[in-house]
Amino acid sequence: MALKARALYNFQSENKEEISIQENEELVIFSENSLDGWLQGQNSRGETGLFPASYVEILRSRSGSNYTDYSSSPAGSPGHDSSLYTTPSNPGISYQGSFEDDDDDDWDDWDDACTVVEEPRSAPGTNGHPSPSLQYPAAYGHHQHADYRPKPALERQDSMSSSKRGSVVGRNLNRFSCFVRSGVEAFILGDVPLMSKIAEAYCIEMGSKGPQWRANPHPFICSVEDPTKQTKFKGIKSYISYKLTPSNINSPVYRRYKHFDWLYNRLLHKFTVISVPHLPEKQATGRFEEDFIEKRKRRLILWMDHMTSHPVLSQYEGFQHFLCCRDEKQWKLGKRRAEKDEMVGASFLLTIQIPTEHQDLQDVEDRVDAFKAFSKKMDDSVLQLTNVASELVRKHVGGFRKEFQKLGNAFQAISHSFHMDPPYSSDALNNAISHTGKTYETVGEMFAEQPKNDLFLMLDTLSLYQGLLSNFPDIIHLQKGAFAKVKESQRMSDEGRMDQEEADGIRKRCRVVGFALQAEMNHFHERRVADFKRMMQSYLKQQIIFYQRVSQQLEKTLRMYDNL
Repeated sequence: MALKARALYNFQSENKEEISIQENEELVIFSENSLDGWLQGQNSRGETGLFPASYVEILRSRSGSNYTDYSSSPAGSPGHDSSLYTTPSNPGISYQGSFEDDDDDDWDDWDDACTVVEEPRSAPGTNGHPSPSLQYPAAYGHHQHADYRPKPALERQDSMSSSKRGSVVGRNLNRFSCFVRSGVEAFILGDVPLMSKIAEAYCIEMGSKGPQWRANPHPFICSVEDPTKQTKFKGIKSYISYKLTPSNINSPVYRRYKHFDWLYNRLLHKFTVISVPHLPEKQATGRFEEDFIEKRKRRLILWMDHMTSHPVLSQYEGFQHFLCCRDEKQWKLGKRRAEKDEMVGASFLLTIQIPTEHQDLQDVEDRVDAFKAFSKKMDDSVLQLTNVASELVRKHVGGFRKEFQKLGNAFQAISHSFHMDPPYSSDALNNAISHTGKTYETVGEMFAEQPKNDLFLMLDTLSLYQGLLSNFPDIIHLQKGAFAKVKESQRMSDEGRMDQEEADGIRKRCRVVGFALQAEMNHFHERRVADFKRMMQSYLKQQIIFYQRVSQQLEKTLRMYDNL
């Protein structure tokens, strides 16, 4: 049902999916259920599109309830969808724009027998961090879930005394920053309520190089094999399934790419301060071509290797369900349970148990700044190597092969010309030169095939690390925002404008974010050393094998000239 609304602020559209609105402009809202913090409607000029829910108020009749002012809390900001906690008034409404993917193979029904409509795939916030309203609705005064009951003081990292009064530390004016959207600001200020029961816990320990995640007590690996094209609906719909075999149960399950994508979105939704490895990219056309299927399989293997090696991600219940569930009914129940998980985003920080060792916040900030500079430099160098390797692949497949073919043809032409004057012709020499031409044509084909053995594997690793590195600027921004709140609270405490107890609570919660970021930094470095060692060793070994094969071809040809 269409609703009337009024714009609270000016908004300038930045892409074709959005429309501009002016302050006090009358609007028509197609549905008050926002999608990822955006509403769809029509402005006074007749333009239809999206605009931020936090920029408007919905006008209601006096006899009805009061108007809805999305701007009154961060949950109404773009990227915050409090409506996903309620039953949509009209589930049949489809939102226009770029919210749905055109890849029918990856985005049709969940499985053949499933009749449950999936929740909208919300576009993640900056760096994939989900919206805070999806993480802790009670923190912003929305309808609270029964399990959201504050606990007494001194529970876990927080004392609820400050959140009962409401923190006097100022909130960021930019409600679209990832510090706000991720919910970390609310956590730092004590606005994330503690749960009555917190079943999961992720521990951080002090290692030789600083904080580190406690290792998974039951480590495992998982293979990704046998991509197989399958069909349903009597051949109308086709898709690729992958055989996954976890080592801890040694029993295979079969998953489609859209299942991976569902898991990936759950990971982004839950783990605020963890750099979740990116999935291999989608492709609108050519999804069933052999080269694309092989490339996706290679990159899914790397993705799975990073998932199983991460001490936190590998223990996530949703991940274990993804890997182990074989029963269709249990699969759907586990899927819904993961989607209703309350310990996500900022609430996930409540599950982290940190060491008692003191860390000077300035030292932590210096360490984070050093990692920030390192990650930026590494990101630039990874991009440079990616460009060089991609260009080299192009030359292998095209330029090198053509040049060697030209050289081979030139040798063949010499051999043919020597046959023109039979009295002076030497069959042995002519045959040797002709064979040399064919050898160089073979070498050209060897160059064209070689990237599959070395450069492709290098590019796969570089692509994975481009994704991991792209996550860190926003994760670091979370820590920077937490630091700023600590400094502000301490200044206010010194000026007598805040109780020291509340300032200490903000500092304590900042330590949680700091320890988590440092643990993630340490894990990244451990994986980086192992992955790049393996990448370089593999590349050099394959290069040696390749040039040995080329050398053998040339030596065999050279021997044809020995007895002339």
